Amino acid sequence: MRFLPTFFKFFIALLLVASVVPAFSKSVLHPPGKTKKGAINWLTFEQAVAQSKKEPRKIFIDVYTDWCGWCRKMEKSTFTDPVLADYVNKNFYAVRLDAESQEPITLDGKTFNYNQQKRAHELAFILLQGQLSFPTTVYLDENLKILAPVPGYLDVPAFRDIITFFGDNHYKKLTFPQYTANLKTAKKAN
Repeated sequence: MRFLPTFFKFFIALLLVASVVPAFSKSVLHPPGKTKKGAINWLTFEQAVAQSKKEPRKIFIDVYTDWCGWCRKMEKSTFTDPVLADYVNKNFYAVRLDAESQEPITLDGKTFNYNQQKRAHELAFILLQGQLSFPTTVYLDENLKILAPVPGYLDVPAFRDIITFFGDNHYKKLTFPQYTANLKTAKKAN
């Protein structure tokens, strides 16, 4: 009879530990090359540039930091939307760039490093045009020219509007406000 209460105490303690440990552990953003089913296929910056040279495609960059709560929220809610993930994977090379990474990134013979004074990676500083705000999504055209850095958390509808604005080349004919006005008109017509 004494075995049963001890077993239940052990089982309850084990359940408590199992439920509390994940809450206190550091949230891990998916690093490049680690893709969950139904999520964006993330590449390193070097991989995306190399792929774009073989098969030209725009590049979408999620610039984040490990300590950024909105970055984690966007990674868990927006970037895991299967419809958006499919669109991104078909139309872009997707990159996750930790703005505080200590790892050097080499592109076309030039190496970008972490800058201690700016407390940011040099490539992140360039892509964000000196405005270090996290999260920021950055869009590059097929020639690796910056189309726009878009700072702030984006939920699924906002991200969908922005990614299709660039992905479907609407930016070549319309401003973003014109594009969103056309979307609203189209939704009302349906």
